[in-house]
Amino acid sequence: MPLFDYSARNQDGSLVKGQIEAPDKNSVAQALIKRSVIPLNISPSRSQGSVSSGESNTMNGGMLADLFVPKVTLDDLVIFSRQMYSLMKSGIPILRAVKGLAETTSSKRMQRALFDVGAQLERGRSFSSALNQYPKIFDQLYVSIIHVGENTGKLDEACLQLSEYLEREQETRKQIKSATRYPMFVIIAIVIALVIMNIFVIPTFAGMFNKFGAELPGMTLFLLGMSDFFIHKWHWLLIAISGGIFFIKRYLNTKQGRLNWDRYKLRMPTVGSVFERSLLARFSRSFSMMIQAGVPLTHALNLTADAVDNSFMASRIIGMRQGIEKGESLSRVAAGSGLFTPLVMQMIGVGEETGRVDELLMDVAVYYEREVDYDLKGLTAKIEPILIAIVSVMVLVLALGIFTPMWDMMNAVKGR
Repeated sequence: MPLFDYSARNQDGSLVKGQIEAPDKNSVAQALIKRSVIPLNISPSRSQGSVSSGESNTMNGGMLADLFVPKVTLDDLVIFSRQMYSLMKSGIPILRAVKGLAETTSSKRMQRALFDVGAQLERGRSFSSALNQYPKIFDQLYVSIIHVGENTGKLDEACLQLSEYLEREQETRKQIKSATRYPMFVIIAIVIALVIMNIFVIPTFAGMFNKFGAELPGMTLFLLGMSDFFIHKWHWLLIAISGGIFFIKRYLNTKQGRLNWDRYKLRMPTVGSVFERSLLARFSRSFSMMIQAGVPLTHALNLTADAVDNSFMASRIIGMRQGIEKGESLSRVAAGSGLFTPLVMQMIGVGEETGRVDELLMDVAVYYEREVDYDLKGLTAKIEPILIAIVSVMVLVLALGIFTPMWDMMNAVKGR
């Protein structure tokens, strides 16, 4: 964006000079008038080339260092949003607030970003535009809410909305991790048991079977073959696993691969419904927040499609936007998407009739979040039978493969 030098008079008549980024001179004049400053002269900045090259060098120089700096977590964003709300509500100037938070934050990446945001604010760039330079930290939903807060003079309320939204997202993630912790431990234990059994246990029995020269059943031959593969051909197993991971990642990075995987996640047994309701809760809360902030309906749907982080559901939401652009009502395009239950459809219809779509969508978000909470509490109980079945099959295979030939040998010894 072009950089302009300006000279102007403030309310007490004193001369003010500075630089500001804007698309053209008219935008610069409008920005100065909004600050209660009367512009006298506006001209393209001569230092623009050096500034751009400096920013480019900073970015290029920081790329290597960024590899070793931890990413900004959801916790960091929650703390930043909550602190910005408190500072904005207290009447502290935004530049002073950003610089203060840059000095106190514990995240090096966030600190570096906030110092640069402060520098951009000093050059006249808006807060939302400065945040937009860091899409890996502040996504489009975050930037749009901040932009609306700036334009409406309610930046403190925008920060409060974002902090509450992020806190809810944080809580949902913690619940999912808590619900999947026990199954993950069991799966890891099963993998470790398989490795130990194939490397240490089965070879011992294999030597004993060879000494007796007994005829071995098919299950025992399968176990011996698997153990031999683990011990002598482990490099092929490593190559197969590495190749599988590489091709799966490559496929998922394609547009069609991501779409198919995101669609399959919603149809997975046991956990598919949890994923679906969690995404619908995120959609409803994000969409409600955007409408409440004053974002146009079609733009709000675009941003919400990015916020759900699921390409299959995002395609349905984009379809809703296209329907609204054709003049259809929100309730009609929502029904056509096939995403919502009849109860939720009634709530959306009532909200549209009464002009309280944002409030009713927030109720929809709360409804889905309660459903997710209930499902997560019972998720472990649903997964336990599957894990028990897997362990039972392992024990059965081991028993049939190891103990059956031993019983046959004992019977042969007794017969002699």
